[in-house]
Amino acid sequence: MTPARLARATALASAVALPALAALNAAPGISTLGPLRNTAMPRLAGQGRPDHVALTFDDGPDHLSTPHFLGLLDARGMRATFFLLGSMLVRSPGLAKEMAAAGHEIAVHGWHHRPLLLRGPRTTYDDLARARDAVGDVTGRPPTLFRPPYGVMTTAAHLACRRLGLTPVLWTCWGEDWRRRASPRSVQDTVLRDLRGGGTILLHDSDCTSATGSWRTTLGALPRILDACQARGWQVGPLHEHGVPAVRVRRTQGS
Repeated sequence: MTPARLARATALASAVALPALAALNAAPGISTLGPLRNTAMPRLAGQGRPDHVALTFDDGPDHLSTPHFLGLLDARGMRATFFLLGSMLVRSPGLAKEMAAAGHEIAVHGWHHRPLLLRGPRTTYDDLARARDAVGDVTGRPPTLFRPPYGVMTTAAHLACRRLGLTPVLWTCWGEDWRRRASPRSVQDTVLRDLRGGGTILLHDSDCTSATGSWRTTLGALPRILDACQARGWQVGPLHEHGVPAVRVRRTQGS
């Protein structure tokens, strides 16, 4: 084969292989479809005990906003699961340590809040490992849960979780609290519209990836959401009390 033909063949193979590789990596992304995920993938969606609701927050810790959520939860005697970004954790390690000491469950949201969809296996693994190790170093306890940015799991992310001993957990309902037009009432109504016993709520305790000041909207909605759960007879707490089975894996050497 001449060099010119070899070059054309290589280019053609790349044109075919790269989209195929991207499609393979993106295949688990179907889990982003909430109704389908809740029905077909209950463990990934965070379906737990029918008398319990898991309360989870993403994107912290934020020294400007997270303490307000901690104060509200403490006043009610409640604990939650916080999925931390490594890039935020390094800014407020003391706050993360306080959260863990107060009994909140600390989990991994990745290092950077970037979609995993176009990342390769190595980059995905490095991002998760870096965040996992940072959480463990700060809190003194290795995290066991992972939630991908934007809720998009990939093949590479599933493989990285298995190697790192992390269980991916998404949510059954959210408040769409990151939107600029959100209000405490809209967040409350959006959560309660889809919430059932055994569900997992997604909210945000930081506006680092949301509309500026949106955390105040979330904070305003939270008491109403908690009151509604109580009225319906549901206990509210972190995922480790929710009855979602963890993935039990043997970590590979060097991970």
